[in-house]
Amino acid sequence: MQREYFGTDGIRGTVGQAPITPDFVLRLAHAVGQVLRKTEARPVVLIGKDTRISGYMLESALESGFNSAGVDVVLLGPLPTPGVAYLTKAQRASLGVVISASHNAFEDNGIKFFSAQGTKLSEAWELEVEAALKLAPQWAQSAGLGKARRLDDAAGRYIEFCKSTFANDLTLKGLKIVVDAAHGAAYQIAPKVFHELGADVIAIGCAPDGLNINHQVGATHPETLVAAVKEHKADFGVALDGDADRLQMVDAQGRLYNGDELLYLMADERLGRGEALPGVVGTLMTNMAIELALKDRGVELVRAKVGDRYVLEAMEARGWILGGEGSGHLLALDKHTTGDGLISALQVLQACVRAGKSMADLLAGVTLFPQTLLNVRLRPGTDWQANAALKEQTRAVEQELGHSGRVLIRASGTEPLVRVMVEARDPAQALRCAQRIADTLQ
Repeated sequence: MQREYFGTDGIRGTVGQAPITPDFVLRLAHAVGQVLRKTEARPVVLIGKDTRISGYMLESALESGFNSAGVDVVLLGPLPTPGVAYLTKAQRASLGVVISASHNAFEDNGIKFFSAQGTKLSEAWELEVEAALKLAPQWAQSAGLGKARRLDDAAGRYIEFCKSTFANDLTLKGLKIVVDAAHGAAYQIAPKVFHELGADVIAIGCAPDGLNINHQVGATHPETLVAAVKEHKADFGVALDGDADRLQMVDAQGRLYNGDELLYLMADERLGRGEALPGVVGTLMTNMAIELALKDRGVELVRAKVGDRYVLEAMEARGWILGGEGSGHLLALDKHTTGDGLISALQVLQACVRAGKSMADLLAGVTLFPQTLLNVRLRPGTDWQANAALKEQTRAVEQELGHSGRVLIRASGTEPLVRVMVEARDPAQALRCAQRIADTLQ
């Protein structure tokens, strides 16, 4: 079966357009409640949200839908997505629900779910929910309706959890850090985490009004962080996205570091402490320089499909603890069950503090390969994979690049496009080779 509503990260769309409407969200919560009631007499569900104005409406709809199915609800208020995952497990709840569209603009919103263990749920579970959506509602009798309450200290509990992942023998004292929360879910939490660990914190992107989430701030607009770090002469800059599961960082010189580089720093710090690290999971887009640098340290890089869901699946299949994407979705399963921007930032800062070095110093031997990405538009229905000229040209390019580059050709999931990516030490060579491959498709 194909999923009708669920995508790679829950259900997401424009508010007021199907499926992000209050009537559908009420039905969705009721259907989820029906699924939960199959195995649990009185389920308890936690609901957190980011700072979008539509969160109030969708929160009420979820609450009503769950209560109507005989499910109790605990409202967490604005809280990062990984904070909801943590509290779901800590509170022994049946399910965690997040109202967020992550890095999207305020006009969008979405619903995503976490299991009782604080992990993302399987596609099989999502299909079960979609099947329940097609059934007539089964309203609970009055005596069996669910109740709702608010967990007033949700933010404080999550702050303490984040701090607990930073080494007890280290401190951030003496460091000035700019923290950009993208006017999102971590607007109160993120500055406190770094401040309580000793840092001098300059907070930006921490004044949400319901409409400004991710607007020219946060991990998707890191130029704002770069400017603030330079202005305040800070040692580090930390940028999160709207639901705080994505991270970008900046050093004192204003240089931006992407998720690939931050993942390497997290791996390097563990190796430096003598931890066993058989492998790290990246994606098809992970820069080849990271793969080669890890290989030099005796660490294998395995590439998953793009999407933190697939990174997590590959990690769990191998029993590995580190993985991530260049976009800044980073996973450290020895610290948390899901990707967490705050905890990832603390892991990188821990590496720098422990070594007494900057991010640039720690990455001195790692230079990212230039990547050329070309989008080739095709007529709908074109079988590009059967293109003999494409296969021949791809083989020729791969032979030319040898061990100093690679080719990735993949179809867009949303448009009639084929994406051609060539990575090489020489940017001119990457461009030239990518164009040769693209020309065979046109």
